[in-house]
Amino acid sequence: MGRQWLHAKRLVAGLKKGRTTSKLVREISVAAKMGGADPAMNARLATAVEKAKKESVSRDVIERAIKKGAGTGDEKLVMEHVVFEGYAPHKVPVIVEVYTDNVNRTAPEIRVLFKKGQLGTTGSNKFLFDQAGLVEAYHADQGVDPEEAAIEAGANEVERLDHTQNDDIPEGSTGAKFITERAAVRTVSQWLSQHGWTVVTSELGYLPKQFPDLTDEQQSEVGEFLQALDDHDDVHRVWAAVK
Repeated sequence: MGRQWLHAKRLVAGLKKGRTTSKLVREISVAAKMGGADPAMNARLATAVEKAKKESVSRDVIERAIKKGAGTGDEKLVMEHVVFEGYAPHKVPVIVEVYTDNVNRTAPEIRVLFKKGQLGTTGSNKFLFDQAGLVEAYHADQGVDPEEAAIEAGANEVERLDHTQNDDIPEGSTGAKFITERAAVRTVSQWLSQHGWTVVTSELGYLPKQFPDLTDEQQSEVGEFLQALDDHDDVHRVWAAVK
């Protein structure tokens, strides 16, 4: 085969980058629609814009996405938020959030992905998760106390994070996930931003109440299934009961 595999590898890498860019642009539009066009007043939008810049998304594309979401440009955002509930292999509960402009196209595609997973089936399982606000952030000072920051910011709980758990958290910094009431996400994000923290995620999400015991092999199978879901262009977030 010579070095033809290199060309194939570049094509795959280019395709993945295109999908990443598409999702980042969609997130910017959705964030602007939900919280307004001013990143200074919209932590979710500020985070999305920063991630897009890191992926070399052009300024023009970012500005168009903001205007589209906020309804101030020539285009208006027409997106439906659809939530799919089901199970990954080995009965691991999964919630999939989708933003799509064509539910009739997206829904069958998501169902096909679920069928490919062992025991993958749609069904109600939200009762297995707690809905909460999630803010992930880091501070350059390794001596800063996340617990104290959580109390001051008004978060309910805090968990320490590092760069192995979130690529956006630099090595040598203090990373943390702040768990809040759903209505307090913006307040917590703003407090952290004003006190030296860099917010990398600010959103509403689903936290599993318990986690199934899985072997390494089972964990790998579940990971492949979740990756296939996440790779779909319209999938916004995948929440699963895996550690």
